[in-house]
Amino acid sequence: MFVLIGSVFVALVAIEHIYIMIMEMFMWTRPRTMKTFGLTPQFAESTKSLAANQGLYNGFLAAGLIWGLVYPDSVIGQHIQIFFLACVIIAALYGGATASRSIIVKQGLPAIIALLLVLFL
Repeated sequence: MFVLIGSVFVALVAIEHIYIMIMEMFMWTRPRTMKTFGLTPQFAESTKSLAANQGLYNGFLAAGLIWGLVYPDSVIGQHIQIFFLACVIIAALYGGATASRSIIVKQGLPAIIALLLVLFL
């Protein structure tokens, strides 16, 4: 039961990063995405390729978390989850320091909770 709770949180972090990937790679210049990220149409258009590249990295984070969830050996799967959750946390701390402090809460906090659940349940 407790392992399931940790897996659910890891899956939620993966889903969040898939959503971020979709916004950054495919919806960067759409009004809703521009509002979410506080962008002007001109800035969104001029940074479209940079955002797509960033989105790809978010996709890799999600893929790694999913890989950890489905890995056939649960011990190795847990180690994979720990590694990718740590990557998410580090990325959130860096994003919080350089872009917007809200990234720490929006992306870092769910990953920290998931990591604690994976480590201690």
